[in-house]
Amino acid sequence: MRKWVVCTIVCTAVLAGCGIGGSKTSTEQIDPPKEVTYKDQEGASTKTEPTAKQGEKKQAVNRELYLVDKNGYVVPQTLAIPTPQDNAVIKQALQYLVKEGPVTGMLPNGFKAVLPADTEINGVDVKDGVAIADFSEEFKNYKKDEERRIVEAVTWTLTQFKEVKQVKFRINGKDLTVMPVNKTPIGNGVSREDGINFDDEQVADVTNTKPVTLYFLAQTNKQTYYYVPVTRRIANSEKNELTAVVKELVKGPSPESMLSSDLNPDVKLLGEPKYEGGKVTLNFNENIYGSPDKNIISTYVLNSLVLSLTEQKGIDSVSIEVNGKSDIANEQGQKLTKPVTRPQNVNTGSF
Repeated sequence: MRKWVVCTIVCTAVLAGCGIGGSKTSTEQIDPPKEVTYKDQEGASTKTEPTAKQGEKKQAVNRELYLVDKNGYVVPQTLAIPTPQDNAVIKQALQYLVKEGPVTGMLPNGFKAVLPADTEINGVDVKDGVAIADFSEEFKNYKKDEERRIVEAVTWTLTQFKEVKQVKFRINGKDLTVMPVNKTPIGNGVSREDGINFDDEQVADVTNTKPVTLYFLAQTNKQTYYYVPVTRRIANSEKNELTAVVKELVKGPSPESMLSSDLNPDVKLLGEPKYEGGKVTLNFNENIYGSPDKNIISTYVLNSLVLSLTEQKGIDSVSIEVNGKSDIANEQGQKLTKPVTRPQNVNTGSF
């Protein structure tokens, strides 16, 4: 599959604890929430989650739900959904992926849920980093061309939770080794390393390549942009994956993809990326600037770099230099004196 789902507009530079893409939804909180534990099923792992006091209105929480857009791309949309009464937040995330389910009135324009209508989530059992999602029989009611999107949407939605690294599928308690319609193999579980929205053009030898996930831009109208994760394969011979990620971002999306990039095609790294303690430092030539007469980096360029590089293992933040100097500002005029971290939420707005 070569198409992917898209996300919402990005307006501000990526900062720790912030979301990118549209406006954030805030809710008033009267008293600090209590910490409670939950279990999705017997034997499931526990997690602390805030809950309101008795008599108070429960607070909405931001969740990344991977939805499908009009072009068939699977993309994170951050939506504020109510804290579940039973605190089964992982199970609830899947319930919000069901067509004609609770997400219906919240869907951004052009987006749709991915799981077949009337699908019930029997439970989600989390143990040792693996989430086993158990669905009802209605889970089988989808078309062949929807199968890969379902696998991706479920996997990427569940792996937003820190305790989930891998996802396995069940129907009414029976483990699936292949998906029920088009027989996509899922026997050993699926993770983010298996990719999303594949861009596999000109890949003749898959065995000698490895996947990287890149973030490009899509547009809903003249004013609204959003980020799309795309998995592309690079040669195993690439010695430095971080360098390869930057090169692929500069290369840009496939011409037929309906995606775009704000990176100047003449952008180059002046040396290998430097890695230390979760931070990667990139030294670019002056073509990284959005304006030739100002030391300003485009918001879209900065966010695409940060989102793409922090998909790599061990990368928590990105520091940008130009000609070895860090005299750079974002479009809001703020100096980028500190490394930029991945936001808590991606694509936070509605269209």
